[in-house]
Amino acid sequence: MQQKVIITCAVTGSVHTPTMSPNLPVTPSEIAEAAIAASEAGAAILHLHARDPETGAPNGDIELFRQFLPRIKQSSDAVLNVTTGGSSQMSVEERVAAPFELSPEMCSLNMGSMNFGLFPMAERYSEWKHDWEKQFLENTRSTFFRNTFSDIDTILAKLGDEQGTRFEFECYDTGHINAVAFYLRQGRIKPPVFLQFVMGILGGSDASADTLMHMKSTADRLLGNQYRFSVLAAGRQQMPLGTMGAVLGGNVRVGLEDSLMIERGKLADSNAQQVQKIRRIVEELGLTVARPFEVREILELKGGDKTGF
Repeated sequence: MQQKVIITCAVTGSVHTPTMSPNLPVTPSEIAEAAIAASEAGAAILHLHARDPETGAPNGDIELFRQFLPRIKQSSDAVLNVTTGGSSQMSVEERVAAPFELSPEMCSLNMGSMNFGLFPMAERYSEWKHDWEKQFLENTRSTFFRNTFSDIDTILAKLGDEQGTRFEFECYDTGHINAVAFYLRQGRIKPPVFLQFVMGILGGSDASADTLMHMKSTADRLLGNQYRFSVLAAGRQQMPLGTMGAVLGGNVRVGLEDSLMIERGKLADSNAQQVQKIRRIVEELGLTVARPFEVREILELKGGDKTGF
């Protein structure tokens, strides 16, 4: 039986920079407004990062999260999913400070260290809104995104074991799915496991139908019936591969973290516009979009009343 489709919206992330779109939420108020609108459009999970309100640079300051998480919670019943990935150029300590303190229902958890190349985007622009942007992108030639087994162990213990937070396991290739399977065999994580297949990042899997099928078949083989999956395709494959994921019985993630566009050559006006588009596609396929209370049941979440904000 086809299960209800969970739509996640990743509101701002740390990949794109303010020069790339005037619609990218930056300030706490903008992030809150964008998240609430995405929820109203049909997103049951809101994946959240913080940015410096003056420059738009990725920022893990807990006080920034405190400025928008309670506001979103008061205005929406969506599941709030706080990043532990932050930015590939933050230290692990910076990335986990806010979620460790705020104890959200869900957190993202990247399942392996990798190259995370954003530098090709620097070639597309000759002028920049802020001085930090070009260098931030260029730095990804010589840095890597650290997610060691020790880092994963710590996050599972501090958030999962101690606080009851559940995870969106971000898998950029099949090796990361294998890591999830290892932790499942060890009893360190328990089903239902929620995988996010992340495709289209330079250094990870490419965004293609063949890759999606390979990742799903790998998860089927290693995890059996103990998991659900969602599809995150960066850039122009966001909608096509998200649609394919829904057809295959999975879920979908959209949002300006993953793509700034609503169609080829046209910037999205908002996160909500992307949510509205994928929701329309899903429903025209005859599928049903999951509501937040259903997501809490499906993923066995602890509930919004048990968070630290």
